[in-house]
This record gives sequence, structure tokens and C-alpha cells, in this order.
Amino acid sequence: MTFLWPFMLPFLALIPVLVGIYLRMQARRRKAAQAYGSLGVLQTPGGRAPGLRRHIPATLFLVGIAILLLSLARPQAVVALPRQAGTVILAFDVSGSMAADDLKPTRIQAARAAALDFVKKQPLTIQIGVVAFSDSGFSVQVPTSDGSLVMAAINRLTPQRGTSIANGILASLQAITAGEALPPEVYSNLLLTPTPTPTPVPAGTYTPAIIILLSDGENNESPDPMAAAQTAADRGVRIYTVGIGSPTGTTVHINGFSLHTQLDEATLQGIAQATGGSYYDARSTQDLLKIYDRLTSQLVVKPEKTELTSLFAGASILVLLIGGVFSLLWFSRLP
Repeated sequence: MTFLWPFMLPFLALIPVLVGIYLRMQARRRKAAQAYGSLGVLQTPGGRAPGLRRHIPATLFLVGIAILLLSLARPQAVVALPRQAGTVILAFDVSGSMAADDLKPTRIQAARAAALDFVKKQPLTIQIGVVAFSDSGFSVQVPTSDGSLVMAAINRLTPQRGTSIANGILASLQAITAGEALPPEVYSNLLLTPTPTPTPVPAGTYTPAIIILLSDGENNESPDPMAAAQTAADRGVRIYTVGIGSPTGTTVHINGFSLHTQLDEATLQGIAQATGGSYYDARSTQDLLKIYDRLTSQLVVKPEKTELTSLFAGASILVLLIGGVFSLLWFSRLP
């Protein structure tokens, strides 16, 4: 245990002084009792001698004062507190088919609305980053606890070209690394530099970081998305995949053009399974909103240095009250 105001600790020297005063008062009471014989000076209202019970209220008062003096020094200790914490990367497929209007008003707008609703519900202990991917992947916002920055980044997303799910995963992993290395408020829209290949963690070991990857098409660009998923698994990062569209294929109309698009559900399921995440199928805007409601961050136990002043102050008041109650019940007075 440490103290923020250690200069208050010398006041604890008052406790021995108070003990000495109390012992001197008790000695005077004994002398008075001897001098006046059986006049009942130290007896309770019922006529019985209080014995050792007379010291209990005073002892509780001294203990309460000692705890109160400790609280003035603002004690703090490392405490493992359960809380929602970690990093969430929102990875968006911004291929051209995201402009389709089978989800109203469009796929990209529905995805943005669901993600914005998700961001608003997260506590400040969650760091959220945004990654966009089409035929390449890039970080739109490195992880931050500033919700306004995250929402601004989501609102800037617009449909681009092809679909490279692997680049989306790799850019998300790089964003997680950048979030650990940079202050949360730092913004970057640049390509992140590659990070060294990590030592694979044991199977089933997960870090407080997840990727929520949303895609509406089949992967049509290199590299292999399953290899990228294995890289995420080696780092202990779970990927939750969200599929928009139909696995049987559908023709969507975008700006007067017809485009046949087919959801590669098997790949998204494989990515989720390989990393310990889950796959979700969104066939409507309401489905998408419900999916984001279910995607919550991990509850972790993280050791943190916590100030215990209020705890000590509350304990001192409780002890003082107990001492006062005993004194009133037994002797009809306070010590």
C-alpha cells in the first residue's frame, strides 16, 4: 500500500497520546473508587461493575480515529477490478457492392448506422478503431476512447472497389498494435507499417482485443484470408464476422448498373472459427442492429492502482458509530 499524501501519516502519533490520556483518566477513576468505597462511581445504572466492558467503546473510538487519520493520507493499492476493457476494431468492407440498396437506404449506410449505435453504447474503458478495406486495407482511425473521432471516421466511409478480406484483417491487427504504441487521441489515415511476426500464443488464449469484420461479397483479391485469420489467432485476437447479402447470389443495382454479388459465407465462418469468434448473418437492417447489440467487449480483470480513501473513511465512521452505540447502551453516555 502507498499513500498520495504521506505527510499526513505523522498525525498517527496522536493515537499513543490519546491512549495515554485514556489510561490516565482510568487511573484517576480507580483512585476515586478506592477513596469513596462502594458509592457506585464506576458502576452501571443496574448496579453491576462494568469490568473490561468499559474499555470496549473507547477502544473502538481510538481504532476509528486511527483509520480516519490513515484515510487523510489518501491510501492506494493495486486492486484487480472486473470491468469492460479492451480494444475493438470495426473493419468495414467498402467494396462497390456496399452501395446496393437491398438494405435501406444502402448497405454502407445501414452498416454505418449500426456501428454508430454500437459506439454510443460503449464505456470509456473501450478503445475503438476503424478500418476500411476493398482491394487493400487501411486504418481510418487508430483505437481511441474518443467516441466523436470514431463516429466521424465511420461517417467518412464510402464504397470503393474490390474485396480483400485478408487486407482488412491485417490492417486491423496493425491498428491494434498502433493503438498500443500511440496515445489514444492520435489520428492517422495512413497505411500502417508491417509489424514483426508474433510468437503464436497457446490455443484458447485471447487478448482484450477483438475485430468486428463486416463484408457483403466474396474475397476476390490476394492474399489468402484464412492465412490472415491464422495470424490473428496467433496473436490471440478474436474476429467476429458479419455477412451482408445472400450466399446464393443476387443482382444489385448501383447507379444504373447491374452487379452480381455473392456472399462468401463459408470464408467468413472459417475466419470466425479459426480465431475463436462467431459468425453472424445480417439479411436486413434490423438484423444488423441486433447483431451489433450482441457484440460486446470482453470483461477482464485488470490490476490497477486504486485510491482507497473513501473505503477507509467509511470504515472509520462505521467503527466510531459502533463504539458510540455500545457506550450509549451500556453507560448512557459517549466515551
